[in-house]
Amino acid sequence: MPHTAYFTPATFKFFKALARNNSREWFQDHKADYERHVREPFTQLITDLQAPLAKISTHYRADPRKVGGSLYRIHRDTRFANDKQPYKNWQGSRFFHERRHEIQAPGFYLHIQPGDCFAGGGMWHPEPPVLKKLRDFLADNPDSWKRATHTKAFTERFSWWGESLVRPPRGFDPTHELIEDLKRKNFAAGQNFDEALACSTELLPFVVDTFKRLAPMVDYLCAAQELEF
Repeated sequence: MPHTAYFTPATFKFFKALARNNSREWFQDHKADYERHVREPFTQLITDLQAPLAKISTHYRADPRKVGGSLYRIHRDTRFANDKQPYKNWQGSRFFHERRHEIQAPGFYLHIQPGDCFAGGGMWHPEPPVLKKLRDFLADNPDSWKRATHTKAFTERFSWWGESLVRPPRGFDPTHELIEDLKRKNFAAGQNFDEALACSTELLPFVVDTFKRLAPMVDYLCAAQELEF
């Protein structure tokens, strides 16, 4: 069965125009463009990811619901932000663990934005107790982590996201073989891709392949949280 192209140059044209005209009035005037070129194709992509994701893990969900599903809201929460622009100039989605409401869990991600498209997985900004638990698990179980993330296939394709500590975290051996991993504040990695791929029929197989290759890392992070993968 041939793959579908979900996004088009009109998708990126909309985001670029939104970045220049980030107001409620402009968005309302162009809401039909948002629905047609962004939300509807993204929702279809999420729907089409349900079966492949279930093959990777039966505990993860690709949820196409408009509210509470995988697609992030395009509205920004500006209550405590200095930047009061009401809309994001990107659209993203997360593919979450079935127990996400009970515990902070790793996930898979897909992000569409002019000049910054990416797919990835892991944990972004884990809460301090979760981060401590991850580091403890990593220090005690280095071999499985190395098999998941230190292979040539992983390091040549994926980049780690987020900041790391300058010094080893308190209570951890500074000579530990995984000290650079232990310094991480986030355990998330992924790969960027260009607008041509985003607008092609190869997007779905690319995302599925990315999630498959990141699955051992996500599985490890689940184990650290005593979650099934």
